[in-house]
Amino acid sequence: MRSVLIVPTYNEAANIEKFLTQVRTDAPDTDILVVDDNSPDQTARIAETLAAKLGSIKVLNRTSQRGYAAASREAMLKAMESGYDVIATMDADFSHDPKVLTKLISLVDSETALVIGSRYVPGGGVTNWSLFRRVLSKWGNLYTAFCLRLKIKDCTSGFRAYSAASLKNIDLANLTADGYAFLSEMAFVISRKKLGSIVESPIVYVDRAFGESKMNTRIMRESMVLVTRWGFALRTGSGRKYLPR
Repeated sequence: MRSVLIVPTYNEAANIEKFLTQVRTDAPDTDILVVDDNSPDQTARIAETLAAKLGSIKVLNRTSQRGYAAASREAMLKAMESGYDVIATMDADFSHDPKVLTKLISLVDSETALVIGSRYVPGGGVTNWSLFRRVLSKWGNLYTAFCLRLKIKDCTSGFRAYSAASLKNIDLANLTADGYAFLSEMAFVISRKKLGSIVESPIVYVDRAFGESKMNTRIMRESMVLVTRWGFALRTGSGRKYLPR
């Protein structure tokens, strides 16, 4: 099966060269699509230089509708147009281990719509996080799974692999989330539309060593509001127009 890795970036100049080199070593058969939101630190330029050197890397420069969700949607649509069978996503800051990528991709089959690199199944975990951040993440995932009736432990991990066949049944252009709530929204849609099974495979998440986290209170607030709204509509039937399709 042909596979591609989507890597949304913004100001990852400190990481991108080492990251792309490592992915090309650890997953030589997987193409890479870097989706950059016009980073002022020249992330895209560095990636383009590496693309010419390493091969099988493309760089998509975006200048409008910035954000993780918009970048992911646009890249997924391009990947499907290019005929890939498996579409993976991960961060460029080494919080996700490139050595695990091939395993996640290999778990996608005709019955599996989504494989999530999970921090909260046996064998998974996080490092370099404060107790507060651990509790906040675990509580957020429990709340999301409860509201959306998802039988998974890690709804918000961005290290994942999708079946392209399942994505073709999702109206990506009209999903609701702008930020990282997109990850929960995708799992919700796949589950609700019964597009295939969702499998979790353990990963150890390592907090970034270089650069700045993109997480902020606005993104967390959006996630809380959307998940609560979807959960309410799912249970009451009221406001079903807000449910993603």
